[in-house]
Amino acid sequence: MSAASLDIQRLFSLDGKVALVTGGSRGIGYMISQGLLQAGARVYITARKAEACQQAARELGRYGECIALPANVTDPEGRRQLCEQLGAAEPRLHILVNNAGAAWGEKFEAYPEEAFDKLMSVNVTAVFSLTRALTPLLEAASAPERDDPARVVNIGSMDGLHIPTVTGTGTYAYTASKAAVHQLTRHLAVELGPRQITVNAVAPGFFPSKMTDYVFETRRREIESNSLLGRVGKDEEMAGIAIYLCSRAGAYTHGAVIPVDGGTSINWQHARVERA
Repeated sequence: MSAASLDIQRLFSLDGKVALVTGGSRGIGYMISQGLLQAGARVYITARKAEACQQAARELGRYGECIALPANVTDPEGRRQLCEQLGAAEPRLHILVNNAGAAWGEKFEAYPEEAFDKLMSVNVTAVFSLTRALTPLLEAASAPERDDPARVVNIGSMDGLHIPTVTGTGTYAYTASKAAVHQLTRHLAVELGPRQITVNAVAPGFFPSKMTDYVFETRRREIESNSLLGRVGKDEEMAGIAIYLCSRAGAYTHGAVIPVDGGTSINWQHARVERA
């Protein structure tokens, strides 16, 4: 191995790569999109609300080439149109980040059955279906001769690794769906690895986003104390793990579920809070 092969700029560069980030208009998707752009990728972002998607693409444009492709990835027709548009614009896709997701919290006695249908559809079925639909573009981008596979990064959750208590409300369908994302990631890794496509999952803890606004306002102290590092995550920490997984540095990481949660998911001292 030559010293040049460990050049940090090259090791983490995404120059020339094309990425698609679902749910890229806000929160974790926005953080990841910014990181990929600043590492050199051309990034397509998709979100259900067209105006928000286009506004986010304009803002992210200060970091690199960012293109909005508004779509509802939970709808089969929305996925079909998205894949058609992307395929017309790009002959290959190096990076797919399946980030779009939803949550549902309610006390046990009132938790609705339809929450399971919705969250499994958004958080799990859409991940599988979109990945399968885009596999031909991902295969076209893989470069086995350079040990440079295409990448799929699924966004799971620390709540798929442990049972959360800190928010004070039940998230039964959310935790089940995110655990399913982690297992689906491993299954897709078995299927797609031989095609030179790596598949990994990130299991974030609490990061600032619209999904966490309310619990940050009402439970910030408990959330921070439940982390072994005593704080919530920062934008660069989510961008950093995505850059690693999508760059040459992460080319041999495959089938992994990586917590980025400050140790919250391994903290046995769960917060004792009054349930909503």
